[in-house]
Amino acid sequence: MILRRTLLVACTAIAAAASMATTPAAARSRTGAAKPPRTDLHLAPAREQLAALRRRTTTSRALLEQYLQHIAKTNPGVNAVVTLDAEGARAAADRADRHLAATGKPLGALHGLPMTVKDALETKGLRTTCGSPDLAEHVPDQDADAVARLRAAGAVIVGKTNVPVMCQDIQTSNPVFGKTNNPHDHARTAGGSSGGPAAAVAAGLTSLEVGSDLAGSLRLPAAYCGVYALRPSGGIVPTRGHIPRPPGWLTSSDMLTLGPVARNAEDLDVLLDVLAAPAPAEAAAWQINLPAPKRGRLADYRVGVWQDDAYCHVDQGTRRLLEQVAELVRSAGATVDEATRPVNLADSDKLFQRLMYATAGATATDAGFADDIAAADKTPADSPGGLFLHSRTMRHRDWLRANEDREKLRGRWADYFATHDVLITPAAPTAAVDDQTSTPVPGRFITVDGEKRPYFDQTAWLNLAGHVKLPALVMPAGKTADGLPLAIQIIGPYLADRTVIDVAKHLARRLPEPVRPPALTD
Repeated sequence: MILRRTLLVACTAIAAAASMATTPAAARSRTGAAKPPRTDLHLAPAREQLAALRRRTTTSRALLEQYLQHIAKTNPGVNAVVTLDAEGARAAADRADRHLAATGKPLGALHGLPMTVKDALETKGLRTTCGSPDLAEHVPDQDADAVARLRAAGAVIVGKTNVPVMCQDIQTSNPVFGKTNNPHDHARTAGGSSGGPAAAVAAGLTSLEVGSDLAGSLRLPAAYCGVYALRPSGGIVPTRGHIPRPPGWLTSSDMLTLGPVARNAEDLDVLLDVLAAPAPAEAAAWQINLPAPKRGRLADYRVGVWQDDAYCHVDQGTRRLLEQVAELVRSAGATVDEATRPVNLADSDKLFQRLMYATAGATATDAGFADDIAAADKTPADSPGGLFLHSRTMRHRDWLRANEDREKLRGRWADYFATHDVLITPAAPTAAVDDQTSTPVPGRFITVDGEKRPYFDQTAWLNLAGHVKLPALVMPAGKTADGLPLAIQIIGPYLADRTVIDVAKHLARRLPEPVRPPALTD
């Protein structure tokens, strides 16, 4: 825990220094008197912060100092930000301010905006560990492609947020930095593997984050922490520089997607505009222009609502929430279909798992992979562990067959979206579950309406979109009797990312205000 203690010391020093920060050239009133700068701008939406920076009613340095002070106060109780680069961020903020003063033009869409990124994304000159003791002192010499896009757009990278070891859990804890707490209830998990990013956004430590999603790693933490997250359409955000794969690899899982986390749907749009781009090697010939939202009003949308399924039952509170959302959409005048199902949830989930386990085998050692092959030969495919072993070691021919099944599944989704614009589903069976860091993974479970259920049931609904390249958004839509956030998922057709965000915007205007954690209300 030496690294964590170092971070806490740094936060204390920042809190003392924050009061010495330079203030922006204040806006002038009609009488010519200077208006005092907002002291809580760091808790405003990213769009509002960016507008203030462009109007020069604040500076990047002043906004950064607000963030650093809030991080110093709040992060010790949440442990979301695990590597802090205050001096590097100050230098970047000052450069942004000098540029705007000299040219009158912003650096890009994120000009001067302080933000954090997931510790799975490599950052040039800034430690990137992916929660692994083996990488505890890994300092990349190159940014991940997505991080490079953030910097080119003018973002000020403040630090890195926590993950489980090598992103291989759905709660967030590791031996290097410890556990990230859910900002709403420290006894609950923040989810994983993007638990640090979601907790940081929920607690106001950053207004925007970049997380990654393979098996719900972006959306499950967003659901549990009460924020918004988008898994973009597969292939539209470059993934090179994400760990895992190991540092230096040029490829990543064909199911991995990077996406934005925010406290509202409008801010997802801001970051999606920056992230969605061809890989650098393809940028000379290709560009990505995502279609505009399908409809202009919620009343014009054709909405499917999938409230529950025998394969992965949700709890009573989540079922009630989906019923309320269906009624809300119907009352707005939209067409609501609660009967049809685009795919079989059980079959889709099994195919997802086969493809996920197969892609995970790429980085196994030769000796380890040989052991897996030997174990698979002795293990029936339908026994506990059989699906994992046989999928991880499948022959290339078997993978090609599985990939063919995936393409057929994509065709069924395309048929569904010919008559529906979006599908609304549960995000997870329950609100945030109890943290189980101290329990080995085989002994973990969740409880749904009093019934003990498998630990990985948490992601079954999220897995609907993961292997078929569909955009999927999670948003807060209600709360439990205990005040925990409850979320829904909105899935759209391939490349209809803006439609999915647009539906979330319409719903947000009609749903209750999201529950806010103590860090935003104290």
